[in-house]
Amino acid sequence: MKKRWPGFLLILCLLLLWEFASANKLIDPITFPRVSVIFASWSKAVLGSGELTRQLMPSMGRIFAGFGLAAIIAVPLGLLMGTIPLVYRLLEPITEFIRPIPSSAYIPVAILFLGIGNEMKVFVIFLACMFPILLNTYGGVRAVDPVLIDTGRTFGLSRTKALWQIILPAALPNILTGMRISLGIALIVAVVAEMITGNSGIGYFILDMQRIFRVPEMFAGIFTLGLLGFLINFIFLRVEGHFLRWRGTSVET
Repeated sequence: MKKRWPGFLLILCLLLLWEFASANKLIDPITFPRVSVIFASWSKAVLGSGELTRQLMPSMGRIFAGFGLAAIIAVPLGLLMGTIPLVYRLLEPITEFIRPIPSSAYIPVAILFLGIGNEMKVFVIFLACMFPILLNTYGGVRAVDPVLIDTGRTFGLSRTKALWQIILPAALPNILTGMRISLGIALIVAVVAEMITGNSGIGYFILDMQRIFRVPEMFAGIFTLGLLGFLINFIFLRVEGHFLRWRGTSVET
């Protein structure tokens, strides 16, 4: 974290500038309330009433459920697509047909089949997370040096053992990159789904505060999203560094 202090200093300066501009009415203090007022509202919503914390928990459950399902399905599929040409030729057209469609476009269809409950939101998050993991896994497998595979076969490794002991470790950096991208996408899609059809969750909280014109609470929810995204990314980088410690590199802190 020591090496990141210039970035944190920049954030602090921007918040102080916001505070000054709002306090002196250089910007509309109703639309952009003072940062101190926003943090007071955040403290009340988290430590006082606990309203924001209660709304955050359902969102976290949906995000990790959808992301987990995507990882469980996409990684094996990506490995199969990268190692078996027939599987690639079978799945590549439908993958490239579905992948460009924005995940939010599936929300109306998902509502018809799954309603407006958790199942719909988890499904949309799953769909959004699926393709970054799948394509990065496939790309990582295809980028494995053929010499490594041939060497393994020379030593008598079966196709299955070569997959687990050579191909998967070599493709792991790409797989983890896809997962990291998908976590950010999952957060975005969860908020969108909750804003459109939700009655709980951080997205619903933000939109509800805007509707009843509780602007400081609305910004408190937005700031919470930023903090949540930062923490998820920070934790994932630590997990990534653990699994890739064999490369002799560490996460820059």
